[in-house]
Order: sequence, then structure tokens, then C-alpha cells
Amino acid sequence: MSTHDIYLSFFMFTVDLHPDDSRYTEVVVRHMTELRDIGYTGFDVPVFPNGGGDPQADVPRYEKLRKALDEAGLENVGLTTNVATTPACDPTSLDPEKREAALAYLKSRVDITAALRGTIMAGPVLFPYNVFPTLNGVPLWSDALQDWLRPRYDIARPLFDRLGAYAEEKGVRVAIEPVDHWETPAPNMVRDVLDFLAGVQGPHIGVCVDSSHVVLGSSGPEAYRRDIRDAAEQRRLHYVQVSPPDRGEVADSWIPWRTFLDPILPAYDGPLLIEVFNAIPAFLDSLRLTRRKFWIPGEEEPVAGVPSAYEVAEDAIRKLRSELATPHTA
Repeated sequence: MSTHDIYLSFFMFTVDLHPDDSRYTEVVVRHMTELRDIGYTGFDVPVFPNGGGDPQADVPRYEKLRKALDEAGLENVGLTTNVATTPACDPTSLDPEKREAALAYLKSRVDITAALRGTIMAGPVLFPYNVFPTLNGVPLWSDALQDWLRPRYDIARPLFDRLGAYAEEKGVRVAIEPVDHWETPAPNMVRDVLDFLAGVQGPHIGVCVDSSHVVLGSSGPEAYRRDIRDAAEQRRLHYVQVSPPDRGEVADSWIPWRTFLDPILPAYDGPLLIEVFNAIPAFLDSLRLTRRKFWIPGEEEPVAGVPSAYEVAEDAIRKLRSELATPHTA
């Protein structure tokens, strides 16, 4: 049976931890305490993009949050971070000032991850999330999109060399997450990230593999197994996320979980992240969510016929544990 730690994404509750708000920190502590008792050993927490100014100014805010968690008895709870780049901080920009801003921003997010005692920073950190390029007002797709991306990837590789060296100093691995084409133009598949990383030195920049995106965008199980093998051989398989295509309940998803897990388990010893995107306002448009929201205990009144966030989380970890207990077949 697998002994992987199982983490839960805090996207179940929020996209912003509001680390300066002591009242919300109490809410975070309560959620983490309840979910730890269910069996989760850690959490993936969003690091909200700051609105400008010096991104390093955010680091003490998260140091304060880690201290509060420790004082609440959560010192042994592991944390990873979810980070996204923005158009103002775009590593692929042809504008050198924007690229330098992106590097400063990403270094600050590495520092936040280290301040939280995390070792993994994952997310769409290569190309800004949910930003679809246009040329003269016309959206770019297919060959035109790939031709548009190529010089931007080339220009981003030296930046990720520098970021990888910095992350190594801080004891943090950066995992670029490929996101399906419904949500973002690139990179969409594990192979896309590996192709980009072929020109990046050192293994501290790697890939985050999310079952949702694999199912929605993969070219098939054989290619998937090859991609996982290559990522592992390159020491770039940095994070693994268990998430259904609709980002909802894991327990009743149609995904054949062993097909997803079998290539990963022998090659990966990090945490498995259950990622459920609750229908909170931040996700309604980008994910086009139509399902009802899982009501959040302690923050909302129960909704008849709708499961709570805790119930969804408990069913998910029970399901994943049962899958991990199934004999390995690959």
C-alpha cells in the first residue's frame, strides 16, 4: 500500500488566505484542524498575486501566517503553494522589464513557500493563466498560436534557469502545471512542459501533473506513461494532483484512477494533492462552473441536498486511499 501523504487544496474554501487578517486566520486554523482530523497531512494554499509594489513585501505576511498555524498546534501540517503569473509579471513577455518583474515576483513566491516551510511551489507559472493571445484583435489558435508561443518560450528559458538556481538555494522545487486548453492557451500537456524544460538547466524546475488536465488534454495512456517516465528520469516530476475533469467530487468521478496512478506511484514519493475547486466566485467564469457550491461549515448555513466541503473532502480521501490500497498493475 502506498504511504504517500495526502494533501487538500484550499481552493475548496478561498483563493486568498488574507494573511494579515487575524479573524480569517482563525477560520483557516479551524478548517485545517477539522481536515487534519479527517486524515489530511497537509494543504496546498493559494498565494494571491499582489496588486503592485514590491512583491517581497508579501513574505513577512506569510511568515506571520505560518507562526499562527504553529501556535495553533498545526506545526506538523505540511504546506505547498499554488502560484500563477499575471500579464504584468509574464516570464514569456518580449518586454525585458516585464520579464524582470516576473522573475522578481516568482522569487518572492519561492520565498513565501520557504517561509511557510513548504518545498513545492506549483501552478501555471510559465504563461499567464486564462490569458488568450490575439494578433490585431484576432484570437490565435492552432499553428498560429504555436508559432506565436515559440519565441516567447525561447526567451523565457534563461529566466527559469535563474529561478531554478534561486529555488534550489531556498530548498524549493518549482512545478510548472500544464493546464487544459479550455482554461489557458499553453502549456496544455505534460509533454509541452517537458519540451520547454529541455532548454532549462537543473532539475529544480519541473512539472506538476494534474489528472484533470491529463484527461482533458492528453494524447492517450501510452503517451501519458511515456511522459511520466521521462519526467521521473529527468528528476522533474515535482507534484501530482488528483482532480476530476469538472474539479468536483473525487469519490464519484469516472476517471480510472489506477490508470492515472500506476505510472506515478513507483516514480514519485511526494504528496498527492486532492484538488477540488469549490464554486466560489473566483472560479465561476474561468472554469464555467454550473454545479452547486459545496457549502462551507462555519461560514455558511447548510444547504439541503448539497454536501458540505468537509463531506466532499472526507469522501475524496477515502476514495483515494482505497485506490492506493489496490495492487499495483503497471
